[in-house]
Amino acid sequence: MWSARLGRTTVRTLLVILGLVLVVAAGYVLWTLRLVVVPLLIALLLAAAISPLVRWLNRRNVPKALATWISMLAAVTVLGGVLVVVVVSVSSRWNQLTASSNLGLSRLENLAAEGPLPFTVAQLRQAREAAVGYLREHLSVADAFSALSLLTTLVVGLLLVVVMLFFFLKDGRGMWGFLLEPLDADRREKAVRAGTRALETMGGYVRGITLVALIDAVGIGVVLFVLGVPLAMPLAVIVFLGAYVPIIGATLSGAFAVLVTFVTNTAQDALIVAVAVVVVQQLEGNVLQPLIMGHVLSLHPLVVLIALTAGSVLAGIAGAVLAVPLTAVAWAMLKAWQKAPETETGADPTPG
Repeated sequence: MWSARLGRTTVRTLLVILGLVLVVAAGYVLWTLRLVVVPLLIALLLAAAISPLVRWLNRRNVPKALATWISMLAAVTVLGGVLVVVVVSVSSRWNQLTASSNLGLSRLENLAAEGPLPFTVAQLRQAREAAVGYLREHLSVADAFSALSLLTTLVVGLLLVVVMLFFFLKDGRGMWGFLLEPLDADRREKAVRAGTRALETMGGYVRGITLVALIDAVGIGVVLFVLGVPLAMPLAVIVFLGAYVPIIGATLSGAFAVLVTFVTNTAQDALIVAVAVVVVQQLEGNVLQPLIMGHVLSLHPLVVLIALTAGSVLAGIAGAVLAVPLTAVAWAMLKAWQKAPETETGADPTPG
């Protein structure tokens, strides 16, 4: 009975259902363990990006552990320096920002009242005061504990990223070899090719998107600084971070910079910033992305959009940042697995 057409169809249907059940079960497990999974994925991406510096130091007779520490301290120094600059910039201009924000919000209310919308200035001001009063009234001790819990989760996740990153950089070769031990010769060769391609894709994506984000932030930040926007440096950092979310990240961060410029400066300055954002994003999409990223992100924009949406729904901001590079890595590994051995270079597929 099972060899007949109906039997084969039944078996295939059952296999498809079983596969879907396994995928859903795996997704549920990953979501339950997201406090470990998300730092693990972030550490893998960072390890792929930083590993060339570790190998460069090794070739100059620097011990592996010392090379790992030097590389990690260099990355932490850069990130910490940016954070210090942002905090100092915000704190030093907080009073100016508050005064400018009040004037800017009043200007927004007047602009909205003069437009086609059926609102008056008094109604808009009353709505703003009601919103502020609602927030003050409903901020309770439970909300404070929720915020504290979120902060604790972020700190734990950051510590996990640092620890995992250190071991990936230091012992990645041994970890990869341990994972390949159960495979036979043919599958081991395919796994080596897929791992090599995954490492190249992850490292190339992180380094490429970082360079693109840096160019975006410098271009828009210079315009903000010339116009005298109070928070030029923090806004440039927001533009830099937004570039890590493909398609929508740069647009949203640029729109936020325009809005802040309108609130703190004038409508003319906001228009200038808007033009700068459009020019920089066109330069990024048509020149920088193809030139810097090259074949690393060889995905159709529709695939990028679907991956971005799915990642955002499943894991929020972290999912939006990780979805596209992980999709690119999965596609690159699939192609490398099916590729003939003689077309590969045989590079070491480990971060370390």
